Amino acid sequence: MFLSVFDIFKVGVGPSSSHTMGPMVAGGRFLDRLRASPFHAHGLRARLYGSLAFTGKGHATDRATILGLAGFLPESYDHAAAEAALAANRDTGTIHPPGLNVLAFDPDRDLVFDFGPALPGHANGMVIEALDAQGDVLMQETYYSIGGGFVLTAAEHEAVDDKALSEPSPVPFPFRTAVEMLQMAHASGLSIAQMKRRNERRYRSEAEIDAGLARIWQVMNDCISRGLVGDGVLPGGLHVRRRAKGILESLQAERGMNLAPPHTINDWISTYAMAVNEENAAGGQVVTAPTNGAAGVVPAVIRYWLDHVPGASGARVGEFLLTAAAIGGIIKTNASISGAECGCQAEVGSAAAMAAAGLAAVLGGTPEQIENAAEIALEHHLGMTCDPVKGLVQVPCIERNGLGAIKAISAASLALRGDGSHFVPLDAAIETMRQTGRDMHEHYKETSLGGLAVNVPNC
Repeated sequence: MFLSVFDIFKVGVGPSSSHTMGPMVAGGRFLDRLRASPFHAHGLRARLYGSLAFTGKGHATDRATILGLAGFLPESYDHAAAEAALAANRDTGTIHPPGLNVLAFDPDRDLVFDFGPALPGHANGMVIEALDAQGDVLMQETYYSIGGGFVLTAAEHEAVDDKALSEPSPVPFPFRTAVEMLQMAHASGLSIAQMKRRNERRYRSEAEIDAGLARIWQVMNDCISRGLVGDGVLPGGLHVRRRAKGILESLQAERGMNLAPPHTINDWISTYAMAVNEENAAGGQVVTAPTNGAAGVVPAVIRYWLDHVPGASGARVGEFLLTAAAIGGIIKTNASISGAECGCQAEVGSAAAMAAAGLAAVLGGTPEQIENAAEIALEHHLGMTCDPVKGLVQVPCIERNGLGAIKAISAASLALRGDGSHFVPLDAAIETMRQTGRDMHEHYKETSLGGLAVNVPNC
């Protein structure tokens, strides 16, 4: 199954790709199905399961579900229009999706947080139903939000592995593993980014690819810029203050004083990442990289490279993103990028591996060195839990992105000091992450039932 760079990097809205963007996308898909059906529904109902239920309030899953069923989508999200739609829903208990009649949807009655067993397909499950005037179900669908804004129906989720293995690949370089990626790079004489670009050409022109990559970086960089000037307290009740602006001002004040220690560069890296994740926590526009919860790592490493590394060129950001997406696709195909499925190792760990690979590529690394950089970054996130305090993508998520970016840069640097040979292959680290996620207790997989979420005050 081919995963495009534009699947891995998607423009969306915070605070969560799986808990905010996913339910919004699911709502849109259900509306499409309802528009095509012969039924004339009177109302809608949505039931959230697993992690969507346990941390849904903190991740704005309730808002996202209402907005998705009202016709909003992450890529075209309009904040003012969304707030108006939510206010109208509170006042009337109805929603009016484009192309459909006014539908009853009272969140107090029709949006159910089910804290019982999760659905069998994935920890992030939801069921949406269309109802007649008597409240009987006319149509229903089960959706799984599998991380990074990806949404599958139950049938699609059951069929995806068989389909991926049985269908002939539509792209010229159909690598599913890091070993295959390296073999194809050697056989073709192409870089990882060049192979990824050739694959993208199966669906888009060169101009479309370049424009799409430019937009991804523009949204990422704009997010950093907004976060570096944003101030105040983040929403949600933890009273977490934004810190990126203050850190940046402190760093700027130290410039030219010849007094700052070398490790201060880590503070620059962290503040770029924290700026993104503070914007994400505030519900701003971000790019999944590969998820919202890990959205700060890749942009922070790119910004570090452009602003602090001699010889860096904005013309090569596309190469960075294509290389990073190749690694992200391998991880998603063979393990997971979902915190609810495998913990934060699957989110910040995957993001660090992607960022390390991208940086190694633009610094001149060979395919082996790039693979080594990704492996080092992922290996040293193995076992990391997802335990957001109060279910909010704030503590420890914001700082964790800063540390993930620092690890990514260190991993790339270490890999470039060697010849690419290393003891643990990337594929082994990915499989270890999958097994660790499978064995990890659900309390540590985005349910806020363990770890920091229960050992620090929630207010």
